[in-house]
Amino acid sequence: MIKVGDTLPDHTFMLRKQGEMSQPTTDDLFADKKVVLFAVPGAFTPTCSQAHLPGFVVNADEIKAKGIDDIICISVNDAFVMDAWGQASNAEHITMLADGDGAFSKSTGLSAETGAFGGLRSLRYLMVVDNKTVTHLAVEEAGKFEVSSAEAALAAL
Repeated sequence: MIKVGDTLPDHTFMLRKQGEMSQPTTDDLFADKKVVLFAVPGAFTPTCSQAHLPGFVVNADEIKAKGIDDIICISVNDAFVMDAWGQASNAEHITMLADGDGAFSKSTGLSAETGAFGGLRSLRYLMVVDNKTVTHLAVEEAGKFEVSSAEAALAAL
């Protein structure tokens, strides 16, 4: 599993924003930037939609005021789903990033196989990344939502 002090792996993501599809890389998203990255097991799922993403929507300005260049939400969903979830959640100040095949989650060691429930998913976590280097990582225990919230991000900053 990736840990504090490690560099994010090189990866090409899918991103749909304002009707346009793009393929930003790890460098595009994280090089020379300070980023709060949080991961959810699935878009439109109960905890993710009722607590996790909304916390970042409400606290985006306060988080960015602490020197954060971007807030990124990532999930093992396709770019169309992530875009639709962001629109439905008023998350215009958050980059809704797709890890469609779970390759990024696997490469960081932050994935879980859930079998027939949903297949490969991301673990729920919070990461602070400074110029592609992990400076803070908090991974939730299964079924918990405590250390990866927007409030936890603010405390970590």
